[in-house]
Amino acid sequence: MAMILRKTKIAILLAIFLIGGIVLVSLWVNLRERNRAQEDEKVSKISTEGADQRLEKIHLVEEKHGKKTWELEAKAIYQYQGEDLLLLEDVKVTYYAKDGRSFTLSGNRGKVHQVSKDMELTGDVLLRSTDGYQLKTESISYRHSSKQVRTPDQIEFVGEQIHLTGKGMLVDMEAKTFKVLSQVRTQWKGGGSVEIKKRS
Repeated sequence: MAMILRKTKIAILLAIFLIGGIVLVSLWVNLRERNRAQEDEKVSKISTEGADQRLEKIHLVEEKHGKKTWELEAKAIYQYQGEDLLLLEDVKVTYYAKDGRSFTLSGNRGKVHQVSKDMELTGDVLLRSTDGYQLKTESISYRHSSKQVRTPDQIEFVGEQIHLTGKGMLVDMEAKTFKVLSQVRTQWKGGGSVEIKKRS
């Protein structure tokens, strides 16, 4: 039981940290390159939402040594240079781990603060791994300065041997900890269930 929980914590920590960091930097670089290419082609897209730049149907892939490291798909990206802000619609990011597993993080809307490197993803947020783990919530945020991922919303975590629900989550990348903050209920497949109540 402790081994399963440890593997689960490591999988979530790695996926969120690696996807967030890699995508932020690469998205910024690729967006700059695409801006330059559009200027060269003299293609101008005017956004009605007040964004400085709008790109549609984005599909970015990073490869190293002939292998995919990550992939990003979005219906649209809006860039607000005055605020150093990127807004994304219908986001899906896939990170390919060296051990052959992949992790896919998706949501309806994303927000990236380019200076602070803070990120937010909202609306049907789903983190899925090819080895059968999945985490569902309504929103998730990453604070780069503290290296913490959190949500105040309900979460549902499902794995091969476990089904866990609760309210609120805090992942500390530095301390390598994963906490469900309240209303925790765990069900072991093939076994019973456990409800953890907060002490007063």
